[in-house]
Amino acid sequence: MGDDTLQGSPRVRRRLAGLSQRQLNFDPRALRDADPDDGWTITDLCQALPPEPPGIPISGGSWEAARRLMQGYEFADPSIVRAYYDPAAPLEGRNMLLKLQALGVAWLFVGVRVGEVYDETRSTRSGEARVWGWNYRTLDGHVEMGQMDWEVWKWLENGAVEFRVRAVSRPAPIANPIVRIGFHLVRRRERDTFLESTKLRMRTFTELALEDRDTSQPLRSAAARLTARRSRPEDQAHDELTRRLS
Repeated sequence: MGDDTLQGSPRVRRRLAGLSQRQLNFDPRALRDADPDDGWTITDLCQALPPEPPGIPISGGSWEAARRLMQGYEFADPSIVRAYYDPAAPLEGRNMLLKLQALGVAWLFVGVRVGEVYDETRSTRSGEARVWGWNYRTLDGHVEMGQMDWEVWKWLENGAVEFRVRAVSRPAPIANPIVRIGFHLVRRRERDTFLESTKLRMRTFTELALEDRDTSQPLRSAAARLTARRSRPEDQAHDELTRRLS
């Protein structure tokens, strides 16, 4: 999967280029006080990955493999959400055009922009953890308002490694009544299916990346197999994910 595929067809490229003129459709400061009673959905998910020895992340280990996976968006299930972006653009501040595919039969393009990219040690009640991650925020025209963080954690005391997702969002005003009704009908199910599929993919791809052999073909086979809905084996999204870990 080369740069041309990551940026899509000429029509998709025009949509992607247009995102630079769009603003966020919410105030990020509102997330500090987000409350389900005000319509916000708050999601925290954690998927255990292969552990490492205690201490800082090791070269070639689970934390590093997960980080490589997360530097693009190819770890996400492309049968539900597919991302188009300029791979030459820095991750921080990058515009991404997401193709949301509902139930495998309907689709919608929406825009997001990457906010922070961070690499830090966090002190928590459970101990210290090395955390690398990034988030994206919704732009005008998106069917939701909010932010999603993708992170890989390593607990320094015991070596446990985790893939974590935190999302805070709520529906955005949608002018088109058909889109509005359809989105409200499928939002929760599609969201849960996407996140569960992504957790499984991250665990499987990280495990394969740690095997002491050529994993390119097993990775590609797993990428094609581990989708919530049937995907084409020749889909080039599977090739890009394999390239990231080869």
